[in-house]
Formats: sequence, C-alpha cells, structure tokens
Amino acid sequence: MENHPVKIAIIGVGAISGIYLQNITRTFREVELVGLCDLIPERAEKGAAYVKEEIEKGAQAPQPKIYKDMYEAFNDPQVEVILNLTRPYEHFEVTKQALLHGKHVYSEKPLGVDMEEAGELIALAEEKGLQIGGAPDTFMGAGIQTARHLIDTGMIGEVVGASCAMACHGHETWHPDPEFYYKRGGGPMLDMGPYYITALVQLLGEAKGLMGMTTRSFPHRLITSEPHLGETIDVDVDTWLSGNIEFSSGAIAQVFTTFDVHYTAQSRFEVYGTKGSLMVPDPNTFGGPVLLLRPEDAAAAPKTDPGLRRQGVPDFYAGWKEMPLLYDYAVNSRGLGLADMAKALRAGRDHRANYQQQRHVLEIMTGFSKSWEQRKYVAMETKYTRTAPMENNPMHGVLD
Repeated sequence: MENHPVKIAIIGVGAISGIYLQNITRTFREVELVGLCDLIPERAEKGAAYVKEEIEKGAQAPQPKIYKDMYEAFNDPQVEVILNLTRPYEHFEVTKQALLHGKHVYSEKPLGVDMEEAGELIALAEEKGLQIGGAPDTFMGAGIQTARHLIDTGMIGEVVGASCAMACHGHETWHPDPEFYYKRGGGPMLDMGPYYITALVQLLGEAKGLMGMTTRSFPHRLITSEPHLGETIDVDVDTWLSGNIEFSSGAIAQVFTTFDVHYTAQSRFEVYGTKGSLMVPDPNTFGGPVLLLRPEDAAAAPKTDPGLRRQGVPDFYAGWKEMPLLYDYAVNSRGLGLADMAKALRAGRDHRANYQQQRHVLEIMTGFSKSWEQRKYVAMETKYTRTAPMENNPMHGVLD
C-alpha cells in the first residue's frame, strides 16, 4: 500500500484559499501541494509566496509551482487530486475537465448549481473510476461530531425534529468580491445552506421530501467593502428561502436561510428528541459549543408558562449544559475533507465528504425553489446513507 502524501493542485486562489493553504501546509500530513492556478496570476503568486514564508518558518512542505492555466495542472503527471476553489458557477466546468483528464476532484460547495450538473459529473466520475467530493467538511469537526455522538447514543431519545436558521444581511459589507453571491449558483441556500443541510443529514439521516417558499427582497445590492465600494449588484437569485424537510426517520426539520435581515447571531441550530434537546454549534465552524437540555435540568423551574417567567432580554439557553467536545479538529480545519479523501484513496475506503452526500444535499437545497415554483410537496429522488463518524487519531493531521 502506498503511504506517501497525495499530491494536489489548487484551481482558484481566492478568499477561501487562505485557510486551505494554511492547513495543507501546516496541518494535514497526507496531502502535498504541487501547484496553484488562478485566472488572476497575482493571486496564485500570492498563494505561492505564502507557502514559501511557511517553509522558511519550518513547515515541511515543497514549494508549489504556478500553472499558466488549469489545463497545465490537469496534464501534470504528479497531480492526483484537483482542489477546485473556483466560484460556484465555475465548479462544473473545472471539475468536468479535471475528470476528463483523469484527476480525482475535491471542490468547494456546491457540487454543481443544479441536479443536471451534479448528475453529469457523477456519471463521468463513475465511468472513469475517479473520486469526487467536497465541502462542506465542517461536519467532520469536533462540534457536529460530538452532537452526532450524543444523538446516536440516545442522549435526547428519538429525534422528533430540528430547527435551523442562517440569517444575515449578505456579504457585500465585508467580502472583497461579493457579486457572485447574487448570481447563478449563489444566494443564501446554495452558499450557506450546504453547512446546515449537510449537518442535518449527518444528524438525522436521509431526507424523504420537502416543501419550501422563496422570495427576493431586494433587486439590487450596494457594495460597501473594498475594492468595489459603491458599485451596485443586480440580484439574480432568491435571497429568502424557508421550508420544511421530512426525513425518512419521520423527523421534520424547519430550515430558513436569508441575506435580507439584520441579525447578529447569524446561526441557530437545534435538534429535539423525546428525552431532551440539543443546541448544535454553527455548522460553518468546526468547534462548539454543544449544549444539552434534559427534563431533569429544568425540574426545579416553576410550573408556569415559561414565557410569563421572563423579564428583560431572554436567555434562550438558560439551564442548558455545555457538553465536552469528544473529537479532534475544533479550530478552522478546512481541508479536513480533502485530507480524508486522500487517506481514503490510499487506504481503499470511502471518504466522508463524498458525492453521494453532496448530491443529496444539493437536491434538498434546490428542492425548496422547485417546491415553491410548483406549489407542492417535492419527494426526494436521491438516496442517502450517513458516512462514517470520525475516529480520533493520536497524531493530529493524520486521518483514520
């Protein structure tokens, strides 16, 4: 069995690439960066310069080359896996070309902007015997893995439902290049929804069907971040999506994502069971906190309407107990799914952030708009089996 690192090339060296470069260079020992490519050469050069600085600080990593275009990377015989960090609407073509050139692909979310794109990529990968998968990999972190363990071991009894929301006022106030969030492949569901929906299927299992309602609150967006300060974005996608998901287990989850409201917390995620409730941490993060509430924790509370007992600003999690995190990777560990794919390629096992999961999540996310357009319940066509839970390894950066 081969045990040398899996060699990768990055296509797209934008804002998200920084944490990938850091973790590939410093944390994950079973992947090795061979080269970088971006339509804006300066971005690739900046990424290569970062790696050089890390090497000078003692990182055990080779200096990556810079490719003139993505095809040079695809034709590099050293490269085994393409890490596709391009914009959402570019994912399909980059992944397709990489597969046609015989490379495995790990991409940022989503797998494609619709089920037709996803289906074509999966068929091509299966035809060529290649692996594809991708973000989010936050579900593999300490927080959601701990929540999954508590659910699977019966700490809240049988799951009856869940409620999760991602609420903010969009990315144009802070992101250096926010326009694509409001174009095909963008919007709050395809951008942030993957974190929430992936966590839901990891915790509750296969979705059976759903109903949704969507709208577009603002036709234009004013950018207040540099370097596009003062420019206006035409909004081409819905920015308010809500609905209910029915799971094969019988549980029902409420989901809500929007770029249209002023809200500070951004994330709320709760799972309810017959014996208690669980507060799941922000699924866009890897850590905690994970909070548990069981009936005995509230036994001493007065037997009155809880709403009548409140005075002032309510503490929604008063009486909940913070649970210890049971797994590794509590800090920003983007690239964890890539490292797991690399280990899977060497070990001959399945990887956790695989296309079966990505496809099911994409069908759910696109299903909300489909349901609203058709004004009916939409049954899921894809099947889903939860991927394996994480296993702790005493060596950080090496997967099981």
